[in-house]
Amino acid sequence: MQKQYDVIIAGGGLAGLTLSIQIKRANPDISILIMEYRDTIAPVAAHKVGESTVELATHYFREVLGLKEYLEEFELPKHGLRFFFKTDNKGEISNRVELGPRLKLPTPSHQLDRGTFENYLEKHTKELGTEFMLSARVKDVEFNEAGHTVIFNHNEEEKRLKARWVVDATSRFSLLKRKLKFEKEAPHNVNAVWYRVKGVIDIDDWSDNNEWKNFLAPRLRYLSTVHFMDKGYWLWVIPLGSKNTSIGIVADEDLHPFNTINTYEKAVEWIKKNEPLAAKHVCPPKEELMDFRILKHFAHNSGRMYSKDRWACTGEAGAFLDPFYSPGSDFISMNNTWLSDLILRDKAGEDIALRTEVYETMHLRWFESWLPLYQDKYKLMGNTQIMVFKIFWDWAIYWSVPCVLFTNKGYTDLKVLRDLFVSEDGIGTKFQALNKIMQDIFLQWLPHEKETFTHRYIDPFDLMYMREFQTGIEFQHGSTKALLEQMKINMDKIEKIAAEMFRHISHQVKGTPLDMKVNPYTISLTETVDTTSSMALSVDAAIKKDVNVMWFYDKK
Repeated sequence: MQKQYDVIIAGGGLAGLTLSIQIKRANPDISILIMEYRDTIAPVAAHKVGESTVELATHYFREVLGLKEYLEEFELPKHGLRFFFKTDNKGEISNRVELGPRLKLPTPSHQLDRGTFENYLEKHTKELGTEFMLSARVKDVEFNEAGHTVIFNHNEEEKRLKARWVVDATSRFSLLKRKLKFEKEAPHNVNAVWYRVKGVIDIDDWSDNNEWKNFLAPRLRYLSTVHFMDKGYWLWVIPLGSKNTSIGIVADEDLHPFNTINTYEKAVEWIKKNEPLAAKHVCPPKEELMDFRILKHFAHNSGRMYSKDRWACTGEAGAFLDPFYSPGSDFISMNNTWLSDLILRDKAGEDIALRTEVYETMHLRWFESWLPLYQDKYKLMGNTQIMVFKIFWDWAIYWSVPCVLFTNKGYTDLKVLRDLFVSEDGIGTKFQALNKIMQDIFLQWLPHEKETFTHRYIDPFDLMYMREFQTGIEFQHGSTKALLEQMKINMDKIEKIAAEMFRHISHQVKGTPLDMKVNPYTISLTETVDTTSSMALSVDAAIKKDVNVMWFYDKK
């Protein structure tokens, strides 16, 4: 035990463990102590939200942290997100519209058994030289320029240790947020309950329709993160490497109140009512459950993330949005990348004041810019056509900008951040504005779109631009200039996609011409749309062909 550490991390969960590994891989000489309140290893069935990764976090785990071999040997591969939409006959899965990849996606992702994974991370970070203290509950921090004092209980005794940096990774306990009073609510009132059941649950076994069962390769549906959806909710089915299965309900409070799902008995009745076929397969007797957890109003924001005075938050100690697209580990990946960069530069003697301000601004803006993906959108989940457009839009913008920036280290490149986000006409600023406009369009469309569809399958790779965006995630552009040029190419394509989606929607709702020019930054079903200025885009034949693929009405 040292007298003073370079970094003390309060909390030994996913965020704190991965941060320590990232720092140690970059500079083995940095001294790190992780304080964890539990007194034993994490249980194999550790019950936490965040069992499914997507592309950004997968790159972080595999490439940044060097965990590729472990993940491929001990955790399950994930064959994308898979969605089953509303139908009038929920007793048969094969008649539901299904959205998901037919084949394994080129950019990998994983299903994580969090207990197993975190135990490995603990072992690995110790091997790298990180010290790890169990039964240590941090009570307070006294800040001082010469070194912060961490006050904690260990083995029923109050103790103190000093560190240059203190990182709050205490999850929802949010030590620093409460101490320094920078709590901030997120206007997204959605709740979750989830539990683990023993054994494998393969949804291919839920139907006797052999044509449906054989449409995809064996285990492809099983290895997906499965969403069953209808108005106001989604039900997840996630396989785990321990040969167990995670089941969860995520529901809008206004449409499915928390008190209708907040016990296992209520959750079972809710599933029987809303997803009767699933109820036959995912609702064992209570005594057979591995665990059962609830979380009311899980979304929360934060007023601060990083300080030049050498303290910071990571993981859910900072902010959390929604598990619908499995973004929890993405937030950790970006959070830790900004934070580790500050710690490493500070250790090297660099003045980090400017970077601290830039990174915190970027982090908080990133949260605000992704909030519209979820806020008020659970009311759309009972509408197949709208949700297909929305999911493909959300994936397109995610794959084309944040993923590419992250894999190319753009989020710690000040020139990239300045060029993209500082000016009003910067690509990043326009990206955030256009996303908000499109999310509003999906809500405006809802009163006009009522059709229930059946017996359809749609694959993101049916659309050429989706294929190009996904396969481009890992490509290394080699220079700041080349990365910025790719961002412009991708943004030009996103603008054309927004314009073409709007042409289809507006034609259905208002009868406007399918070949009209559209300024994507003015699109609306309630306000005047710019169709004549130099910003108005003409139809792009390739984009129109792709949008037609996800248009379930007669092709135009």
